[in-house]
Amino acid sequence: MKIIAAIGGGMGNIMERLQKFLADCGVASRRKAEQLILDGRITVNGQVITELGVKIDPSKDEIEFDHVSVKRKTACTYIMLHKPEGYITTTEDQFSRPSVLDLLGPNLKRLYPIGRLDYNTSGLLILTNDGDLTYKLTHPKHNVAKTYIAKIIGTPTADELGQFRSGLIIDDYKTAPAKIEIIKKDIKYVTLKIAIKEGRNRQVRKMLEKIGYRTVALKRVATGKLFLGELKRGEHRSLTPAEVDYLKNL
Repeated sequence: MKIIAAIGGGMGNIMERLQKFLADCGVASRRKAEQLILDGRITVNGQVITELGVKIDPSKDEIEFDHVSVKRKTACTYIMLHKPEGYITTTEDQFSRPSVLDLLGPNLKRLYPIGRLDYNTSGLLILTNDGDLTYKLTHPKHNVAKTYIAKIIGTPTADELGQFRSGLIIDDYKTAPAKIEIIKKDIKYVTLKIAIKEGRNRQVRKMLEKIGYRTVALKRVATGKLFLGELKRGEHRSLTPAEVDYLKNL
């Protein structure tokens, strides 16, 4: 069978080598993709390809591997949102409260939060359509530290701070060791910096309640080495490639 050097063609079309397209779609490495072609396991528009050098137009040509259509993966989106208080991080709510998705433009409606922040907590929230990354970062074994700034009424004693750091029994389980320090005091309130590696429902608030203090305000300012920085409440930005790589390599 005669092999066509370029399939598709036409002015303005972006042609690329078949083995590169297969590798970009996650079928195999570039070298392994070349072997799949030589083995006759790849078809383009129904034509079996058995020689290297073929170029295709991914926007028009139909590529199959072992009779299964091959499509380039949809690019993933990663954003950081400064969640305000008064928004839920789930997509549905029986009380019809506003969702963090309401803060995004129409092109970002299919993103989902990695983890959650409760209704009355503000701060850093990562949203993405990368299911693999979401699973990885929400799995307990990864223990990514989350840093919060909490405002409470009253001043914890050294013993109470020690209890918090060692772990507390809440909801019939003992929390993992945590970090806590006093960073500011005024007449009525004390501001704390807290870091935990778990993400159970309302955990920081429950831990503070356990040592006798009510949380007046709570804000997440960091997830691992990703910091909220100067991002304004209710606004979002795309993660940088370096930030995405950092999350993927945790």
